[in-house]
Amino acid sequence: MITTTLTDEELERYARHIVLPEIGGAGQQRLKRARVLVIGAGGLGAPVLEYLAAAGVGTLGIVDDDSVSLSNLQRQVIHGTDAVGMAKTDSAKTAIARINPNVAVELHNLRLTADNAPDLLARYDIVVDGSDNFETRYAVADACAAGKRPLVHAAVGRFDGSVTVLKPFETGTDGNPNPNYRDLFPDPPPAGLVPSCAVAGVLGVLTGVI
Repeated sequence: MITTTLTDEELERYARHIVLPEIGGAGQQRLKRARVLVIGAGGLGAPVLEYLAAAGVGTLGIVDDDSVSLSNLQRQVIHGTDAVGMAKTDSAKTAIARINPNVAVELHNLRLTADNAPDLLARYDIVVDGSDNFETRYAVADACAAGKRPLVHAAVGRFDGSVTVLKPFETGTDGNPNPNYRDLFPDPPPAGLVPSCAVAGVLGVLTGVI
């Protein structure tokens, strides 16, 4: 169990956060209490995991059923050459321990589906979706909407990308419900219309920018 009291080492580690009035010690303790689930330890998930770990988020859950390949390393910066062949979850956990040993890591070596998403997402405060297929994206979005979990969704392609924060269980300032993922993308694109990174390519640094 993680205590939210900041140790002397943590006070020094997070000093540049703590001196910010908008964060301070109380904000850093909230980060330490936070549980964030990251879907995918690939191009988008890799820098997200690194920065959330460095920021002091107390518990990071990682969902991925893939292993590290040499072609991943151009953009999936959490993995090193010596991790080729390892499960991405294991590789990411090793890197997080190196970045910040105060962070607890929970591994989920599986493909997230409409069946297993609700129970898994319910264990976390916020979900970050860095998946690379529409089946997973819809499953994550539907489960987050039903479970009232904020969803940070991102996607990249070649030289551009997008970031969207979804809270369809809340209303906007106009009193209308916020949009959900299916409002933005009612139907998945036809098969083959959106090429994969392996086919179309992607600028490595783009995943970090997004």
